[in-house]
Amino acid sequence: MKYCPSVWNFSRRPTREVVVGDPAHGGVVIGGAHSVVKQSMITCDTMDTAASVQQTLDLVAVGCQIVRITAPTVKDAANLENIVRELHARRCQVPIVADIHFKPEAAMEAVKWVEKVRVNPGNYADSKKFAVKEYTDDAYAEELKRIEEKFTPLVLEAKRLGRSLRIGTNHGSLSDRIMNRYGDSPLGMVESALEFARIARKHGFHNFVFSMKSSNPKVMIECYRLLVTRLEQEGPDWNYPLHLGVTEAGEGEDGRIKSAIGIGSLLCDGIGDTIRVSLTEDSPREIAVCNDLVAQIPLLANTQFKLAETPLSYDPFHYERRESAEADLGDVKAGGEQTVRVVVTQATFDKVAPKISPKADVKPEGIYEDLNVLELDPTQPLTIEQINCDTQLVTVAEGVALPPITAFRLLATKLAQLGRRNPILLKDCLVFEPVPLSPEIALLRAAVNIGSLLADGIGDAILVRGESGAGQSLRLAFNILQAAGCRSFKTDYVACPSCGRTLFNLQTVTARIKARTDHLKGVKIAIMGCIVNGPGEMADADFGYVGGAPNKINLYVGKKPVKFNIPEVEAVDRLVDLIKEHGKWVEAVAAEPATA
Repeated sequence: MKYCPSVWNFSRRPTREVVVGDPAHGGVVIGGAHSVVKQSMITCDTMDTAASVQQTLDLVAVGCQIVRITAPTVKDAANLENIVRELHARRCQVPIVADIHFKPEAAMEAVKWVEKVRVNPGNYADSKKFAVKEYTDDAYAEELKRIEEKFTPLVLEAKRLGRSLRIGTNHGSLSDRIMNRYGDSPLGMVESALEFARIARKHGFHNFVFSMKSSNPKVMIECYRLLVTRLEQEGPDWNYPLHLGVTEAGEGEDGRIKSAIGIGSLLCDGIGDTIRVSLTEDSPREIAVCNDLVAQIPLLANTQFKLAETPLSYDPFHYERRESAEADLGDVKAGGEQTVRVVVTQATFDKVAPKISPKADVKPEGIYEDLNVLELDPTQPLTIEQINCDTQLVTVAEGVALPPITAFRLLATKLAQLGRRNPILLKDCLVFEPVPLSPEIALLRAAVNIGSLLADGIGDAILVRGESGAGQSLRLAFNILQAAGCRSFKTDYVACPSCGRTLFNLQTVTARIKARTDHLKGVKIAIMGCIVNGPGEMADADFGYVGGAPNKINLYVGKKPVKFNIPEVEAVDRLVDLIKEHGKWVEAVAAEPATA
């Protein structure tokens, strides 16, 4: 199975065009030969027309090409008419997307006023109660008929009005029906979306895009790869564009790294036609990251060097870490069953070592110049004589004329062809820039290059050099490992980006929760503004803090709600109590003085 035209030579996945609005009057076209479209979502109450208009204008001012607005009720959906009218009065023609969950009647109202409607197959006509039920083929077919009855009216109205749709599945909100047949899996996400697409196609409607979102970048990557493959199997006219995003990525550096790994990896393989970077921050900041990320792809994908088409050495549809032998890094080992290690240059070590306490979690685990690293050029033939044992740490040589992702994939493939299991040291760059990169660009490049390879199962140690700041480069390396799910050195947070459904101030509450819990290494906490994606997206989190009603919070252990309607002023304290009850709490330790 192939998920892109070539993993070695960049080419954009060919798709049909999906029209969102009137391109002659502010609309956009997604797919085809058009550039990647950047979009975001406003965060205020949809019933607040003035705030909705202003936030939309603020997004457009920074280059947002499509704006999404939640419509949780028919009343909210009806108010989209007022929002759109006021935007047009302000001479703003940006396409508006109505975000629909649970209520088909809200979708039927919204489609009257906006250019695009997003539906989530997991909760548009289905339920999610984590119920276990066996479906016979006949019973399953009956359920599909019920779904078709619910979804067909929206399809017909969208076709009549010239609207577009987004069929957007979320890892956290697959229906019980899908979960019972396919499990909580990428295949379940794909099949859920295809069921809705078949209904649209049955009525001759093709103006739609797909999305497959997850808060886990590795899951998200696998889903899109599988979706593209399934679309190819369905036939050449199933070439629908794709909307990319890592949902609930969080804020700050962590949110940017997770998004860069998921979105950047796929863009470098030619997959993706429109993107949203979901940050728990003010929405206009998302567009700056979108712009920077899209601008890096021509530099990170192999657009210049023609390589032979060679089978990959790993399964791109199922994550499994590449098997390797162990190599000595001095005080620690890399490869085998060892965690992925962090290596630094001597210059970086000299700067950071005096500032690191003996018990620090973030510290160098190897100095590049001191290691016995074999540098190889994978564009040239490799021989057993060059690599005389499996315990030799290997990497791509400096100056190899390939982007890092392509170079390291090729190295792993050639090692497999020789039957070698050498541990691999990944680098974020193979050629130094003449001018130091800005921290924002260095972060994105390192996250895309190293994170993409880690998501493929390649890499036993990593070296970040594109970030010129010594301390920042060390921290960035650890943060990439955490975001890629390869290592846990701090508390992990899953935080949604806020929208009109949110029942508390996500930025403020996230900051409060982090202030109390950011010393809990290995604990994963989900912070969700509402229930839409909450339980499922929190399934692999230890604890969840979820808006249940205005100023009321529900607390979860995994996907199970355990405490309800807690006043918001008490909720963070009760979350801490819950963590203590389950034996996951430790007291924060004062920082030790640094030693040289």
